[in-house]
Amino acid sequence: MSHIRSRFSKPADELVVRYTTSLPFDWRLYQEDIKCSTAHARMLGKQSIISAGDSQSIINGLSDILTEIETGSFVFKPEMEDIHMAIEGRLFELIGEAAGRLHTARSRNDQVATDVHLFVKNTCTSTINKIRTLQGALLKQAEAHQQTALPGYTHLQVAQPVLLSHHLLAYFEMLERDCGRFTDAKKRSDVMPLGSGALAGVPYPLDRKMVAEELGFTAISQNSLDAVSERDFVLEYLSDAAICQMHLSRLSEEMVIWSSAEYAFVELDDAYTTGSSIMPQKKNPDVAELCRGKTGRVYGSLNTMLTVMKGLPLSYNRDLQEDKEPLFECADTLGDSLEVFAGMIKTATFKPERMLRALEKGYVLATDIADYLVGKGESFRSSHGIVARLVSYAISQNKTFGELSLEEYRQFSNLFGNDIYAVDIKSALNARNLTGGTAPKQIAQAIARAKKILAEAGVKN
Repeated sequence: MSHIRSRFSKPADELVVRYTTSLPFDWRLYQEDIKCSTAHARMLGKQSIISAGDSQSIINGLSDILTEIETGSFVFKPEMEDIHMAIEGRLFELIGEAAGRLHTARSRNDQVATDVHLFVKNTCTSTINKIRTLQGALLKQAEAHQQTALPGYTHLQVAQPVLLSHHLLAYFEMLERDCGRFTDAKKRSDVMPLGSGALAGVPYPLDRKMVAEELGFTAISQNSLDAVSERDFVLEYLSDAAICQMHLSRLSEEMVIWSSAEYAFVELDDAYTTGSSIMPQKKNPDVAELCRGKTGRVYGSLNTMLTVMKGLPLSYNRDLQEDKEPLFECADTLGDSLEVFAGMIKTATFKPERMLRALEKGYVLATDIADYLVGKGESFRSSHGIVARLVSYAISQNKTFGELSLEEYRQFSNLFGNDIYAVDIKSALNARNLTGGTAPKQIAQAIARAKKILAEAGVKN
């Protein structure tokens, strides 16, 4: 019987053991747990809370356990309810009673909280790195398509001409905000709860700063009740992940639409598409579709954790065991989505000629023609109405703006002159020459800015 059940007269029901165990999923925290226990043991020895000999025996034993786990020789015993007890149980087998001194001045409450803080902190770092890789792929494509124009859309209806590089850099900006959010989340996870005990602190002369420095934390928790029971840092990571995955889902939607035969704006590489079990001709954008679908998993992780936390009184409650599965699943899903998307964007082939053909439909220069009339002295509202009627007429005649005669233009306003034919895609793009606009000069500056961002982040592009 586990020492935890020493107060009870009989062992836990077998179903209860299976129901309450977390070892099948929290084994993933073995590195964090061993790292935290090693730092704790070293500090206990330095503070003479345990002997130097016991401290070193514990440290050596933990090192051996880490090797066993990473080489696959460690036996995960089902009777051990979590990774923390599994490691401690093996430590007893390796070094004997000295293992019992490791848990001096520590509770599983602050132990687990510290492990999860480390996991989230490290996950924020890896997530940012993966975002940077995807940004690099988007930037490469943007550089290659500084002269490629396509329709910009609102309501998925043709609106105004933009450069493909401008469109791709829009996602760069979204991901840049994601990096900022994960950087902030990392700050909130960079706080060490160890030393808080079960809830009230511990009656030992701990050197918490020593442990924090060894573990790489820049701060220690200031309230033991809060430290063992808060999971704000997990919620913040999950919230940031949900926003980031939403951005990927939007890009997924566009890749699905753009790769369709009706659009054919992009061809996805064979390595990132699949076929059909019945239709030989199919090249399906399954990777993009799955990324879009997996967004629900990430949202679910956030909602799960919010629900877990919503009714918990201070301080620790066993409900908090339910923080790990949504955290792990979210980290895996977002991490994989970012990696697969970077490869898909890097290998995608965009189709400038198809985009140009799409520009010839939909009257994308309507706003520019209205602006032309404004330049001639007409108010914009009046110009808007004139061009709206002009569009209706052109549609009825099955003509593009370029195919209308000057006489036809002048049926709607005498302000139209021969210079109306100078209003074209190139002039429309060049006219948006202000910060954030789609003009080629602005895109060149935006690309330079994006390069600087990645360079400062240490990303080679």
